[in-house]
Amino acid sequence: MSRRLPDLMIEPVVRLALAEDLGRAGDVTAAACIPEDARMKAAFVARKPGVLAGVDAVRLAILALDPEARIDLHLQDGAAFETGAVLAVAEADARAFLSAERTALNMVGRLSGVATLTRAYVQAVQGTGARIADTRKTTPGLRALEKHAVACGGGTNHRFGLDDAILIKDNHVAVCGGVAQAVRRARAYAPHLMKVEVEVDGLDQLDQVLALIDEGLAPDVVMLDNFGLDDLRTAVTRVAGRLVLEASGGVDLTTVRAIAETGVDVISVGALTHSAPVLDIGLDAH
Repeated sequence: MSRRLPDLMIEPVVRLALAEDLGRAGDVTAAACIPEDARMKAAFVARKPGVLAGVDAVRLAILALDPEARIDLHLQDGAAFETGAVLAVAEADARAFLSAERTALNMVGRLSGVATLTRAYVQAVQGTGARIADTRKTTPGLRALEKHAVACGGGTNHRFGLDDAILIKDNHVAVCGGVAQAVRRARAYAPHLMKVEVEVDGLDQLDQVLALIDEGLAPDVVMLDNFGLDDLRTAVTRVAGRLVLEASGGVDLTTVRAIAETGVDVISVGALTHSAPVLDIGLDAH
């Protein structure tokens, strides 16, 4: 599936990265070696198979330094590709192109790595009904782009920040004096469109949450934190579809299928963004 983010969301990140790379004096290597009127044509080529994310960052990085550049995007974000695939071809002022090269490759490699790892998790749970979700364990300043990359890989976005949903974690529970107390306070505070999720670390806490159903104060989602497989299955049976269940903790590609088969609705995976390897994409000059 092709996915796009508005340029308005991508461009500030790209410009900040370019400014960091250009430093105080600009690209002195390009200035020293490349004639002023030289042109350059090159292709962004996949060295490994994967799922594309961040191709518009390539376009915007080049255009930021050469507004007259010609860029042909062969694939759009969300597309799967094989080794050797040409992702984009660009022709631009050679100095500008060489100065934008590293920023463009850093962005598309990083984001495609996130999308590719997400696709592996999604494929691992295929047929179970469980959804793979990201977390807030993102690179500072890149959250919107990394969460976009998760969506490109077929994953589901968890909350984007502290302001769009209430997520009661163990430290909130400790300060409030208990799971039920924390959920009651959250329900009293939350407007009608805001979801409430609570993390529980054992079946005893889950039972306290379930007791709130009869009061009409139950959360929308319960996060089962570091539950073993047997406890996950027990939790699914006790909840019986009345609440959304999210499994979290101890999730990797070797364990995610078994977790999904317990019947949970969502599996959140911090590794999608904090541990995704950069996908190898190169620039081949013509």
